[in-house]
Amino acid sequence: MRLILASSSPYRQEMLKRLALPFTAISPSVDESPLPDESPVDLALRLSRAKASAVAQKHPGALVIGSDQVACFDGIAIGKPGDHERAFAQLRMLSGRSVEFHSALCVSDGQREITEDIVTLCRFRPLTDAEIQYYLERERPYDTAGSAKAEGLGIALMDSMHSDDPTAIIGLPLIALARILRSFGINPLLGTPGAPV
Repeated sequence: MRLILASSSPYRQEMLKRLALPFTAISPSVDESPLPDESPVDLALRLSRAKASAVAQKHPGALVIGSDQVACFDGIAIGKPGDHERAFAQLRMLSGRSVEFHSALCVSDGQREITEDIVTLCRFRPLTDAEIQYYLERERPYDTAGSAKAEGLGIALMDSMHSDDPTAIIGLPLIALARILRSFGINPLLGTPGAPV
């Protein structure tokens, strides 16, 4: 069974390599705009499903992984900032506050799909403007939800992080993914896709 990651994200590709399974990455070309009154968790789950479905339709017989991450602050979705000014404003707003990161996952073989939402609760340190400026100049996290790149210097923005899956914050929850893959007959601990579970 061919394994496909429905993502052009280099972060997700690097994460999936940790499971040591051969895979192909294909961009799903999905509109990520939220729907009116859509909650952050519903947005994350819908986009992970849409990404998996878009690629699965074009590659019958493959097992497709879709994932999306949405940051939630005071019940409102916080997107990717896109530029320095928005990232600075995001981090100023999040300074000393708690944020939920919803890392949604969908695995589909075109007939059956399994979805999960893994939540990471992050408490940001009280941040000075100088700290925010230095971090943004070093990391340039403009393509990251909430401007927080926890796999790099962004970890120093945090007072604490709580999750059942420490990889979820980086955008691809590997504990949940390994569990879902086993239900499709792929066991990362036994090597190649299709190995007995």
